[in-house]
Amino acid sequence: MNRLSKVWASTRPFRPVLLVVIVLVILFSVWLPAFRTSLNIQNIFTSVAVLWLASMGMTFVLISGGFDLSLGAIATFCGIFLGVLLEDTAIPGWLAVVFTILMGGFVGGVLNGIFVGIFRLSVFVVTLASMTILTGIVLVWTKSASIYVTDPIAGHLAVSRLGGIQVPIYIMAVVFIIFLFVQNRTYFGRDIFATGGSYTAARLSGIRTERTLISVYAVAGACAGLGGVIAVGRVGAATPVVDAGLALQAVAAVLIGGTLLTGGSGSVVGTAFGCLFIGILQNGLNLAGVGSDWQYVVTGVILLMAVLAGGFQASRAGRLAQLRQMISRQEKAGAPACNPALPPESGSETLDMGKIKERDGGMDR
Repeated sequence: MNRLSKVWASTRPFRPVLLVVIVLVILFSVWLPAFRTSLNIQNIFTSVAVLWLASMGMTFVLISGGFDLSLGAIATFCGIFLGVLLEDTAIPGWLAVVFTILMGGFVGGVLNGIFVGIFRLSVFVVTLASMTILTGIVLVWTKSASIYVTDPIAGHLAVSRLGGIQVPIYIMAVVFIIFLFVQNRTYFGRDIFATGGSYTAARLSGIRTERTLISVYAVAGACAGLGGVIAVGRVGAATPVVDAGLALQAVAAVLIGGTLLTGGSGSVVGTAFGCLFIGILQNGLNLAGVGSDWQYVVTGVILLMAVLAGGFQASRAGRLAQLRQMISRQEKAGAPACNPALPPESGSETLDMGKIKERDGGMDR
């Protein structure tokens, strides 16, 4: 029972989206019999495969205090890069895929990470410029024409099955496990949270913040590159059309999953549920015959609610942290303190620490 309570307590940052996902699954399963079939469940996962990969990288970017508008452009650029390698060179298919993922990491680290991490430019301006540059490069490179891919490697990664389960689901699971391990078990994950919480404090504590930010944007670019590979495999061609909405959908999934836009807080577990929420909602609305226009409306409204909830949560957490710090300082000094949560009616009133703890219901525990 104690273990279950700990697991439930660990879901607090993303508990709202977890409960909403459970409610949606129950609702659509009862309302739409076609929703609960195994084929449709796999379709939900595969439909958000590219979004899942982009959102994993976006989670680290937002936790570090940044933002990335260029993920859709990087995915498209890497898709064209893969098409050229597969059709115009003699490189083996698996090696072309590896080079494509590395190219995504290189583009993200150079175009975004260096200018954000070293030159400290605005993340919005830098990533918007990167998106524009890559869009132009793709159009010039391809002359606005698609590159049809005949090599089977991309199709195997995007639509093939292994043990009755589509390969993109395995890819999503592996990427999720890697990101969860990095977030919770590595110094790099710790540095990301520290940099997003306070860049100055992280730098003064010895963290190489420039390297951390470059690495974060490189990881996000590599995820977008892998997403570009899957996108090419789905349609059998590398198209020069940039999905400008991919980055915004990734931000929506990350924010719905409980990550704060201000940085320093978040979890890839919440992001996973955020992606599933978007996939389940879109799938259920499609099965119910709701038009795509209304789906955009619903997603936008929920994103706004998530941002408002995140801001309220951050504000409340900040007030509680300040209260605990004040009580701790007063206990160490042995001096009387005034309760900031319940200000006295007169300026001369003071309360001892015992009354503060009693009035706040043991807030310092």
